Amino acid sequence: MKPFTVHKGKVAGIDRANIDTDQIIPKQFLKRIERTGFGKFLFYDWRYIDGEKPNPDFELNRPENEGATILVANENFGCGSSREHAPWALQDYGFQAIIAPSFADIFYNNCLKNGLLPIRLEKEDVEYLLQESKKADYELTISLEEQRVYDDHGFVRTFAIDPYRKQLLLKGWDEIDLTFVYEPYIVEYERKHCPLP
Repeated sequence: MKPFTVHKGKVAGIDRANIDTDQIIPKQFLKRIERTGFGKFLFYDWRYIDGEKPNPDFELNRPENEGATILVANENFGCGSSREHAPWALQDYGFQAIIAPSFADIFYNNCLKNGLLPIRLEKEDVEYLLQESKKADYELTISLEEQRVYDDHGFVRTFAIDPYRKQLLLKGWDEIDLTFVYEPYIVEYERKHCPLP
C-alpha cells in the first residue's frame, strides 16, 4: 500500500443512495485472481450500454469527471455483499478517497484495509460537495494527519477515523506489514519459548 498523508484531487459526484457492491463491481468480474484490473469494470452496468458503449448520462463518463480521484456519494455506500473487490475496483479506477454520509460497515473496513480512505461527513456537507462536483475541475484537499477535508473556497470539515487505522494508512502498511515491524520480538520470543530440538 502507498502512504496516504495529504491528497488534492478532482471530485466526481454520484448522487445516489444505497449503492451496493454489485453495482460497484458486478459479480461476473470477480474471477480475476489479482487485485488489479478491476477499474475497467467499475459501475459497469451504469457506465456502459449493452456492455460496450459508454453511457453519456452516467456521471463518471462526463468529460468534467475524467481523472477524478475523490468520489462523493450518498448514504449507505458499499452496502450489499462483502466483496473486497469493490475497494480494489475503486482504487484501480483511480479513486483514493470516498466521501459519503454513511457506509456499510464491511465495505468501510475493507477500504481501510486496502488503503482507500472512506470519509463520513454530515448529509448537508455531502449535498454541498455533490453540487460543487458538477463544476469542471472542482478539487478537494484531504489531510489525513489533520483529519480535514477542504477546498479553495472556504469549505473546511473535519472527519473521524480510528487512530489505529489512521496510523496504518499514514505509513502505507497493511496488517501483514505491521507484523513485520514486530518480527525481531517474535523471533526472540520463539527463540526463548519454542527452541528447536
